[in-house]
Amino acid sequence: MTHAKQATVYVIDDDRAVRHALERLLMSVGFEVRTFARADAFLKAGCPAENACVVADLRLQGMSGLALQRELRRTRSPLHLIFVTAQDTEETRTQAVRAGAVALFVKPVDDQALLDAIRWALSLSDDQPPPASPGG
Repeated sequence: MTHAKQATVYVIDDDRAVRHALERLLMSVGFEVRTFARADAFLKAGCPAENACVVADLRLQGMSGLALQRELRRTRSPLHLIFVTAQDTEETRTQAVRAGAVALFVKPVDDQALLDAIRWALSLSDDQPPPASPGG
């Protein structure tokens, strides 16, 4: 299956080793990958949202992953976000779901599950955005 444009995954994690590992994994299956150590650097870069998604750590220096998700929603960005975290708590999971995350993974991340979630997020990007919920 070929796409007109190669899908891009933006990886945001303040741990260089994690960024590098995810970049290698994603490139090995044909994704274009851009990495960032900070969410604000990602936002400042003005990355295209077409045929793309974001994999971000929940806990980042500066702007958190949840704050990034709120900013993407505020600006009506079509980017779907997948969170990764070392802090798996009920509160973390609830916050991620409420923020609109496609998925939440605990580090170390299962490669195949992450790839499946990325493909799911990209398929959602191909669809029309859902209508706003009443009162939402």
